[in-house]
Amino acid sequence: MKNDKPLYIPQGLKLRKEIVNGFGKEEVIKTTLITIIAGFIDILLFILFRNTVVTIVFMLISISGSVMMLTKDISNVSVVDQIGFLLKYALSQKKYRYKYKLERKDEYGKKHRKI
Repeated sequence: MKNDKPLYIPQGLKLRKEIVNGFGKEEVIKTTLITIIAGFIDILLFILFRNTVVTIVFMLISISGSVMMLTKDISNVSVVDQIGFLLKYALSQKKYRYKYKLERKDEYGKKHRKI
């Protein structure tokens, strides 16, 4: 081929509008839902322990953890997406159990598997 032109594949193209790099409207909705659920759990923790430090630390950890796990990197994949890919791959794999059986020789010296 005379005109060999290299094929350039762009990386990091964003198909949706993002508020912060890697964090868009979808991630804000998921973080809000996680915050609401964590708020209910936080109320239960306060009723059980009557300690505001525990409840404040729990809320801060849940909000910051959800933001860190939902933020997408330059390849447009988040930690939650990677865990989903891993689970999908693990569930798609088939398991073949191998049973080892001893071999025996017959009167002609031919090997056979013992059944």
